[in-house]
Amino acid sequence: MTARCTFCSKPRTEVGRMVAGPGVYICNECVALADAIIQEYKDKPVKLRLPPWESLNDDEMLDHIPRVAAAIDQVEADLRAWVQELRRRGVTWSRIGEALGITRQSAWERFSGED
Repeated sequence: MTARCTFCSKPRTEVGRMVAGPGVYICNECVALADAIIQEYKDKPVKLRLPPWESLNDDEMLDHIPRVAAAIDQVEADLRAWVQELRRRGVTWSRIGEALGITRQSAWERFSGED
């Protein structure tokens, strides 16, 4: 699975740089856009619009949900890779479950790939 920017959904191959966080990625273009927005509004009071969909119509929301789903898929794939590496290192299902706030059995069922 190719890493995609969590914000704009562009794949790594279509951007100059990609910064990785815990299960999320941001491309250099989105960083530049975020910086421009911060600079433009740095001396103005913060007005958060929560929830974010208040200003969106139904079609705009429908256009957005595939990006949300793609971000979830990307985070899930990243989490699986981390768990697989921990298992390769010999870390127990109990410790992995504890780190995730779930039982050993739940961790095994979710990540082992076995039935």
